[in-house]
This record gives sequence, C-alpha cells and structure tokens, in this order.
Amino acid sequence: MFFVRTATRQDLEAISALLSQTWHHTYDGIYGAEKVSEISASWHAPDTLAARLDQLNAEFIVADDGSRLGGVAFAAMDPSEPKIAVLYQLYVHPECQGEGIGSDLLQEIAEAFHDATTLRLEVEPANEKAVAFYQARGFSKTGRTQSCGGDSGIPADIFERPLR
Repeated sequence: MFFVRTATRQDLEAISALLSQTWHHTYDGIYGAEKVSEISASWHAPDTLAARLDQLNAEFIVADDGSRLGGVAFAAMDPSEPKIAVLYQLYVHPECQGEGIGSDLLQEIAEAFHDATTLRLEVEPANEKAVAFYQARGFSKTGRTQSCGGDSGIPADIFERPLR
C-alpha cells in the first residue's frame, strides 16, 4: 500500500529515476527517446527538483510504500493569478498505474491549496491516458499553450477544475 507524504531531499534521486522511467514509457512514442532523454535530463535532474523542496506556496509529494516510490506530484500557486494553483507534475510509475496512486496524489494536491479556487494543468494531447484521467476527475479543456511549462516549445492543452 502506498502512502502520500511530503517529498524530502533523500527522495530526489528516486524521484528523478521515476520521472525518467515514466517519461520514457509515456513519451518515447510521441517525441522519440532522444528528445525524452534530453527533456528528462534537464527537467528531472535532482538539482532541478531540489529547488521545489523550499518553494513557497507549493506542494511536492510522493507516494511511498516503504521500499519504493510509486508516484510524484508537484503543484504551486500561480504568482500572477492568486486564486489558481498549477499542477506541474503528476506521474505514476508505469508498474503502479491503475492502483489509485494518481487519484490519491491529485486529491492531496487539491486539498493543499486552501486559497485557490481553480486547479490548472497542461497536458500533451497525444497522451490520451492522461487526458482521460483528468477528464474523469472533473477537468475540462480551457485552452492551449505553445510552450508547455513556459519554456519547452512543446504545445499542450490547458485543463482546469474548480477546487471549491
């Protein structure tokens, strides 16, 4: 059984590995393994992830069964829109998908932002499994961005769900 808890510095290597494995499983067929490796090396490096541990108005969590991490999520308040929390990552290891970990992580994120009225995220439209996951949990497409994460150059759909 997995339990959701706050991520720690001791988790960073395992989080990095989980994200790399999950990204390859999910995106190799969309972007190609080389591009996924390049993105993962930049976005998922332990040093990059470490900055999230001390970020204000943010929640960095993992699903842990005592011997391994099954999932990770990171969200933060949007500094330009004070009533919107942005879910930047929610990934479940491929071997653990379908066990409710993603739902547990999403619920914890949704409950963490008491002042937010909306939860926003960006998702690759070709990632049909993720789109279906979010739609089944009340998210609706509200727009599109040409640069997922703000600086990737990768287009994505924007989804939102009310929190209160």
